[in-house]
Amino acid sequence: MIWDRSVETLERSRLQSLQRTRLSWTLHWARERVPFYAERLPDLDRWERHPQELLQELPFTIKSDLRDRYPLGFLAVPRQEVRRFHASSGTRGKPTVVAYTEHDLTMWAEVVARSLAAAGMEPGQVLQNAYGYGLFTGGLGLHQGAERLGVAVIPASGGQTERQVQLITDLGPDGLACTPSYALYIAETMQAMGIAPQDTSLKTGIFGAEPWSDGMRERLEAALGIQAVDIYGLSEITGPGVAMECVEGKAGLHVFEDFFYVEVIDPRTLQPVGPGEVGELVLTTLSKEAMPMIRYRTGDLVSANPEPCVCGRTMTRISRVHGRSDDMLIVRGVNVFPSEIERVILSHPGASGQYQLVWEGHPSRPDLVVEMEAVPGTAAPEGLREHLHAQLGVHLTIRVVEAGAVPRSQGKAVRVVNRMTE
Repeated sequence: MIWDRSVETLERSRLQSLQRTRLSWTLHWARERVPFYAERLPDLDRWERHPQELLQELPFTIKSDLRDRYPLGFLAVPRQEVRRFHASSGTRGKPTVVAYTEHDLTMWAEVVARSLAAAGMEPGQVLQNAYGYGLFTGGLGLHQGAERLGVAVIPASGGQTERQVQLITDLGPDGLACTPSYALYIAETMQAMGIAPQDTSLKTGIFGAEPWSDGMRERLEAALGIQAVDIYGLSEITGPGVAMECVEGKAGLHVFEDFFYVEVIDPRTLQPVGPGEVGELVLTTLSKEAMPMIRYRTGDLVSANPEPCVCGRTMTRISRVHGRSDDMLIVRGVNVFPSEIERVILSHPGASGQYQLVWEGHPSRPDLVVEMEAVPGTAAPEGLREHLHAQLGVHLTIRVVEAGAVPRSQGKAVRVVNRMTE
């Protein structure tokens, strides 16, 4: 199902024309209303160049710019025009606060409605929303988009996992939205309660907020009896709904380019990379009023594919996030992302999907250990250490732990922990 076919299947030339108009508005809006951009953007009226060409020469915006102007240094509208605030968790430093006007909330609901339709959900269905409500954008973002689509919402939020399973059996939702790590925990709890995947109404899983692999997708689809698709977003841009995988293709996430301008750059040289090359995703909002973002460096590493999809959508697709530039692990001189390790781990049928990467030893010579649980009733995965080395070039210690030893996530999973000693 395509929610807004007139836009989502636009010919490229018409889409670019729309982007030009909206980008020009955004640049003027930001320069006139946000001191940060007033200092950094040129006198746009003197530029006769194509706004997309001009954009390539403008400076980037980074998360520390928002933190340095905490809480509302980027606000472009009077406070009385703000209808909602959200904020990041602050786990990597001072949180960032974002604001929305009525227009911004309407736009956000629209892109989430498109996302849920791409996942296969239809008006009249029911979505169990197990993303956290509150300052985190996932809960309310998915909620308002579902209602925009005409989907009823069970606002379960995160936690109370047995209660989540009970709601699934009692209310019969068609879709489940949460992080993939929490979905795995729900599936385990369902199995422990004696409920088989075929005994539920679930058909669709909308999972995001953390990197996850195709191996995790296969686990979740089998464990829950669903089609699992990835949703992408970040609070600085709007929240979930910036990009979405379609259930027909599962071959990249469609960026809703009428609202978000996409660049992929080499994080070292800051120059654009070509289609299919991995780089850092940079986003510019095209219609956001309260807090416009120009060339925001997300830190997420992706590749871009401008080719039309089998589903009929014509907007650029980005790959699922390979990792974050600041999440890279250096193991004895080899760079590797946690998501790459997950991909290899879950290629072994004996791996349950519950794992953590643990730094042990002394900081002068740390050892990265994979603590993982095996599928009940199966032998520990054999040859995994050798397979990891062959695939990623790293030697990791594999430690199979008893069932339940790996902490379960009810939100974003903590995949890397530090147990090093001085």
